Amino acid sequence: MSTQPDYAAPKPGSGNLKLIVSAAFAVVVIGAMALDTTVVKIGSANDVRQQAFSPETFGTEQFPKIQANVEQRAVAAAELATAIAANKKAASEKYGTATSTGPVIPVTLTGTFGARKSNTNEMKIDGLPPETVVRVQTGPAVNGTDLRDATGEIEFGQFTNQIQYQDAGSAINNEMKKTVLSGLDPDQLDGKTATVVGVFKLINPKNWLITPVKVEVK
Repeated sequence: MSTQPDYAAPKPGSGNLKLIVSAAFAVVVIGAMALDTTVVKIGSANDVRQQAFSPETFGTEQFPKIQANVEQRAVAAAELATAIAANKKAASEKYGTATSTGPVIPVTLTGTFGARKSNTNEMKIDGLPPETVVRVQTGPAVNGTDLRDATGEIEFGQFTNQIQYQDAGSAINNEMKKTVLSGLDPDQLDGKTATVVGVFKLINPKNWLITPVKVEVK
């Protein structure tokens, strides 16, 4: 009578055990990632592409607000000139918005356009001292950041760097050109009467360079 040898049941190999542990760990990691993942819809507020600064969009959004603010606060040119002559500092504080290079003051003027020179047209304004020169920026180039600084509500801290801050000013000027100057022929303004609402930086009381927000030619 032969005796069959006893065989022990095979134990799981160490390789199989490692495979099972790795698979379980992968399931845990994937689950954790799913819980920590936010689905972002393209074009939504959370889309990082929408968060990039767009000067054009900024100018389009901000110019109407600036225009309304300037029109509401604009002081008549003759009244402003009298106030400046009496006390420049007091007039600046009363009518203007302070900047590091001088106050930006909103003004309304009615007068006659004169000669055109270097993107501006002179205006003769009744009630102003004869030595006061008034020029209106009529394009195509519009310089400065007076529109950006006019309300005091747009500040450097709102932007990532100085380049964005400058681009914001340029974009507002560009939007003004499209809205206000696009229908004007500056070469045909000489001799025409108009009402202009705009802003200027008060540095030299005898030299006003107006950036307009409204031009009505009569």
